[in-house]
Amino acid sequence: MSFMSPLIWSIAVLAALAGIALGAVIRLLRMRWIAKKQRRIPLHWPLNPRLVANTEEQRVWVWMNKVFFDHHILLKLPVTRFTLPQSQDEGQHWFKLLSSVYCTFTVCTPGGRVVGCVDVPGSAGLSRGNRQLKLTLLSHCGIAYWVIRSNSLPTLTEIREEFLGAADSIVSSAGKEEATIKAIRLKLQTSLELKRRQRSKEALLATAGDPGNSYDAAHVYAHSGYGSGGEDWQQNNSFLGALDSRTGDLR
Repeated sequence: MSFMSPLIWSIAVLAALAGIALGAVIRLLRMRWIAKKQRRIPLHWPLNPRLVANTEEQRVWVWMNKVFFDHHILLKLPVTRFTLPQSQDEGQHWFKLLSSVYCTFTVCTPGGRVVGCVDVPGSAGLSRGNRQLKLTLLSHCGIAYWVIRSNSLPTLTEIREEFLGAADSIVSSAGKEEATIKAIRLKLQTSLELKRRQRSKEALLATAGDPGNSYDAAHVYAHSGYGSGGEDWQQNNSFLGALDSRTGDLR
């Protein structure tokens, strides 16, 4: 009896350890399965479309398109899209800090150079820290920054001189007409391209919903970059590396 007791205890301990190990393996496999399921592209997205700009922002947006008729007005663009760290070794650090910082509107030239940014405060206003951060950051990069409300708009001359300088603040009527025609053509081309893309997406969705089609969501997911932990996206992010090898402006 005294000989069997240690043996029984050893067997019991080994069985307990095996049970713990088995439980850990099952839990790990379950966590992996849940994570994979969460990354899978859903057949029905729990999302709805919404407007990019609210009513107050739209008022300022319409006004800015008239004031900067010879420029492009971009909405809610992160500052990491048009700034670069002085040291690439610190790129990840600054990207984490600034990736969520954006301005309501960003004014850029047809060549893609940002000349100024505008914030439209919401109902709660704009915090002093938020404003100070953007003001110091953009000023350091030589980019103008204004906070504008639709009920207290600056004059055309004031904001164009601040963003473009005195030499470019006033544009001749002939130049304005030419720029307007170019802008209309560009918007028309963009609209046609968006319609083509929408038709392509609808055709893809129709194919995916066909029971007779061998649609493999996992295959699409694996080649889409979706849920890749941000690695593919960060590799293509110009904040962490040069946008391209071009050193001059587009002409």
